[in-house]
Formats: sequence, structure tokens, C-alpha cells
Amino acid sequence: MNAVAENIPMSREETAEALIRVRGLHKHFGTGERPVRAVEDVSFDIRPGEVLGLVGESGSGKSTIGRCVLRLLDPTRGEVHYGGQDLARLPPRALRPLRRELQIVFQDPYASLNPRLRIRDIIGEALDTHGLHRGEARAARIAELLSLVGLPVDYADRYPHEFSGGQRQRIGIARALAVEPRFIVADEPVAALDVSIQAQVLNLLQELRERLGLTMLFISHDLDVVEYLCDRVVVLYLGRVMEIAPAEALYRNPRHPYTEALLAASPRPDPDQVKARKPLQGEVPSPVNPPSGCVFRTRCPYVQDACASTVPRLKEVAPGHFKACLRDDVPLAAP
Repeated sequence: MNAVAENIPMSREETAEALIRVRGLHKHFGTGERPVRAVEDVSFDIRPGEVLGLVGESGSGKSTIGRCVLRLLDPTRGEVHYGGQDLARLPPRALRPLRRELQIVFQDPYASLNPRLRIRDIIGEALDTHGLHRGEARAARIAELLSLVGLPVDYADRYPHEFSGGQRQRIGIARALAVEPRFIVADEPVAALDVSIQAQVLNLLQELRERLGLTMLFISHDLDVVEYLCDRVVVLYLGRVMEIAPAEALYRNPRHPYTEALLAASPRPDPDQVKARKPLQGEVPSPVNPPSGCVFRTRCPYVQDACASTVPRLKEVAPGHFKACLRDDVPLAAP
């Protein structure tokens, strides 16, 4: 087995049915001896109909991974398999027909919509690009999409500046759904919204997932949001995978010290509740000069001498639960 495939955190059965397979993904920015190592040796699978969460602090490589999966960015090396093809190696001409099946919802609903176009043209642009719903069917499809995301049909004649952030994000979701994709990358889709609006958009995504059978890579720094929407979670730190687990198992019993620290930092609605975990100390190291061995070792409360020289590989510590840590498999403190 080659080096890329040795560290695959999936059973053979899960791998066989995966819609998206990411193997040994790297993304470096800049040239020379000290590039920015945004993503380092990331591997995971996404099964049909699944919502996989991608979490970590700012700068951990979450959005970069999402863009590499869709080939909005070219990976430095690694593989992204979809439909029997490696997207990372496809030439632009061969990749274009697949764009219809692979879509994205961007984080900023204000910057992602062209302010000079009416909503009918923003959504219709995707239809025109792929030759879908021509003629009279075009207006009917746009009306259907607006209704699908909970917006009145007559909004099609308005411009983006006439809408709130939540309404704009619904329009962005409608645009992504216009071409009937199989897979969507949702890149922090509620991060720029008021808390009161976030729940509405999350409920919409959950409803659309169940109604349309969507498969999603959901990127977020908000652990509560991820717990609500995602089936499994990939935890990133400085471009590397620290832990992969079913959402329920991850929140109930985190196995990696970094996941433990993320949960400790998550706010609690009860101000009198005492946290059992201590938040992390220090800052995230620079991806230009990451620590040797385990990249988390400079902030880890359980650091060992071996952590400075050995890069931990993902190992299964419970069914479907993987961690990249040299520490003996002792369950960490409960939240």
C-alpha cells in the first residue's frame, strides 16, 4: 500500500461507499524554502448523505481544504476522489462538467453576491452556465429555488443590497442548489450572521439535506453548530488532523487534548456551570515554521519528550474514532 493510503481513518466498507475520498492532501502557499504549510497530509472520507464537520481554530486550514476539495485551489499534492476520478489531477476541460455536481456556499453573504445583478440573474447565471432550464422554464426554476429556501418569489426582481444577511445567505444557498449538486461545501455559512438568524439558516440546511439527500462538508469554528448539524467531525490543528469521530462520541468523550481544549473554550449557556477543563494557553504557531514532531506539542498539557521528534499518525481508539496522539489511550475528562 502506498504512503498516501496507509493512514486512512476508515474501514474498507466505509471507503467503498464514500462519495468524496481525500488522501494525503497538502497545500502550501509561496515558494522557496519556507512556504506557508496551510494543509499537511489530510485524509478523510465523506459518505453519501452525510454531513462531515471540519472544525478548528482560525488558521487551521479548514477553508483551504474545502477549496482544494472543489479544486477552487490546486493542491500542492494529494488526491481528491469523486465519481472514480481524481479531481486534483483533472485538466480544466475535464473538470468543468463536474462543477455542476460540486458546489459551495460561501461564508460572507455580502461579498459573495454580485451587487449589480438582480436575484433572478444571480441564480440564473448558474443555470445559464450549465445549459439548464432554458426559456420559460428558467423563471419557473428560479421561483422554485426561492420558495425552497423560504423566500417570496417576487424577491427575484430585487438587488442584494435590499436584503438582510440571513436573506442573502438563503439566496447563496439557492444559487448553490440551482444546478442540483450532489455535494456542497458549506464554508462557515452562519459565521457572519446574527445569532438569532443562525438557527434559521441551520434549520434550513438540515431540512434541505433531508429533502434533497445532500452530502456536505460543513466548515465551522463553532462547536455547538457542528454538533447540531454534523454526523461526524474532523478536528484540525495547524493544517493537520488531530481527531475524527462520530459527533456524539466526540462531544461525549474526546480522545485528543486539542479537542478537549476546544470543548473547554466553547461557551456554556449557564453562567454558574463550572467548566471541568482548562482552556489552552499560548498562541497557534506559524504555519511557516511549524513545530517539529506533533504540531500541537507546544500547547499540549500532556506533552512528552517523544512528541518533539515523532509525527503521530491517526489510530483507531474506538469503533470509528481516530486520534493522532502519542499519549496512551486514556479517555480525557468529561465536559
